[in-house]
Amino acid sequence: MKKLLTLVLATVVFISCKQETKPNPKADVAETPKEEIVPDRSSDFPEDIAAVFKAHGGIQQFDQMQTLIFEMANPEGNEKHTTDLKTRHARIETDKFALGFDGKDAWLVQDSTYFKGNPRFYHNLMFYFYAMPFVLGDDGISYEKVEDLKVDDQSYPGYKISYGDGVGDSPKDNYFIYYDATTKQMKFLGYTVTFFSKETSEKISLIEYSSWNDVNGLLLPKTLQWRTYEDGVVGEVKSERNFVNASVSKEKPALKLFEKPAEE
Repeated sequence: MKKLLTLVLATVVFISCKQETKPNPKADVAETPKEEIVPDRSSDFPEDIAAVFKAHGGIQQFDQMQTLIFEMANPEGNEKHTTDLKTRHARIETDKFALGFDGKDAWLVQDSTYFKGNPRFYHNLMFYFYAMPFVLGDDGISYEKVEDLKVDDQSYPGYKISYGDGVGDSPKDNYFIYYDATTKQMKFLGYTVTFFSKETSEKISLIEYSSWNDVNGLLLPKTLQWRTYEDGVVGEVKSERNFVNASVSKEKPALKLFEKPAEE
């Protein structure tokens, strides 16, 4: 009987020890998500275009970013632009109006008639100028070498950028990027506007990218100057835009930011 009792007690102790679980010090700690490795698309582009991207921080660095914010300086109040770099949803805010694009519709909210433009046309207009040269890495783009742009006694190599049918709201738009042959930094942008006519245009407007800011490793414009341009001749500065408070991050913006706010 004594042996039987000893055997029973030993069995209970063995089972109790086997069922005991040691605390896991990491059980209440969430695993840190691994950062997605974004492939480098540099080899997808003409060598010269890839070199321009590299001079501005690299297309791979740009592809890692999710949110771009910048303000266009205005005497009557700055215009804040926020863009989801993956979906291209957009929001523009001022003291007088708010305008945006939710992925389907462009919207406008204002308590006056201050903004008289077309929200669909304007929601990404300054974004495209500001996010150069990286937006020229979008899908559906063709690149064609063109003659150098001559300004005073200097020549700038260039490429014509065209779009496939159905790409964006204005697939018949053309861009012309010109860059410094030594530094490879972008210097001029020529562009046509076909949003309203839907027809190919031969009228080219020209912007000089006169100064740059380093924004989280990306070289983005500080000042844009529109120049007169006729028959291939670059003239005087007509107007200027300055950008401040720029930021670019890997954090994805909230979808609600791009929804049309309720009007009071």
